[in-house]
Amino acid sequence: MLPNKSQIPAMFLLTGMPGLESLYGWISLPFCFMFFTSIIGNGLILLVIVKDYKLHQPVFFLLSMLAVTDLLFTLVTSPSVLAVFLFDHEAVKSQLCLLQMFFIHSLSITESSLLVAMAFDRYVAICHPLRYTSILTSSVVAKIGLLSALRGTLLHIPPVLSLKFLPYCKGNALSHSYCLHQDVMKLACHGTNTFNIMYGLAVILCTVTLDSLLIVLSYILIVRAVLHVTKTDRYKLFNTCVSHLCAVFLFYAPMVALSLVHRFGKEVSPLFLTLLANAYLFFPSMLNPIIYSAKNKQIREALLQIFHRGPMDW
Repeated sequence: MLPNKSQIPAMFLLTGMPGLESLYGWISLPFCFMFFTSIIGNGLILLVIVKDYKLHQPVFFLLSMLAVTDLLFTLVTSPSVLAVFLFDHEAVKSQLCLLQMFFIHSLSITESSLLVAMAFDRYVAICHPLRYTSILTSSVVAKIGLLSALRGTLLHIPPVLSLKFLPYCKGNALSHSYCLHQDVMKLACHGTNTFNIMYGLAVILCTVTLDSLLIVLSYILIVRAVLHVTKTDRYKLFNTCVSHLCAVFLFYAPMVALSLVHRFGKEVSPLFLTLLANAYLFFPSMLNPIIYSAKNKQIREALLQIFHRGPMDW
């Protein structure tokens, strides 16, 4: 007997942490902490870059774009997560779910593009320091930011819109406390989502896979260059890359792991899947400003200046 087919459900049901429903009040505390840490951290990064003229350099303009992306990512995803854990509100309208999904995926690709740009920035700064200001001008950095945003936005309009017209026959329960394309796609009837599968694979190959290869290539060239300098200079040059490498790991590791689990992890524990999904959601946006504040002397000094003088003295 064929399953009943219907258009997209009016509501989707989000999933928190299965089996731990009685602890949601306590579980919500670290989520609230991560939410406010991300908002405050990225907000402060933007503030010091805008206010401090010494930070009006290509590397910090790119960092400000990364902070904006992380800030938007947090604001888009946190409401549904906090609604589940704070208020046990699991139902979300399909239109809102698709909208959240669109922003999550488009902002992810935008952030991936910016990480590539930041790797290129490090390559130029280390391998071609005398040409740095002539290659990475303000207009070039602005164009990089615009193209990154357009790339993320335009690539995800077709698959998100197509989900609206698929027949669904596998219920309306999602695996996470927010909406992901691959999660909603699995609820469609068998054999009806070929376009989404093929398009999603093409997007991954043309964005995340390509971007990660370009970042690796940038660092291969950087390593080749720094091998010809003294050990002291080598340490200083590598130290300028630590923050970016941490940001790359925080972004790509949870994303790749979550994507692999969705496609191949049929027997994975739902709790592990939830923890991995929330690591992908919160860790990059929360930890990026902390890492850059700790490792970058100019950012750290600008932040100390804020707290020493107070915002009204700027």
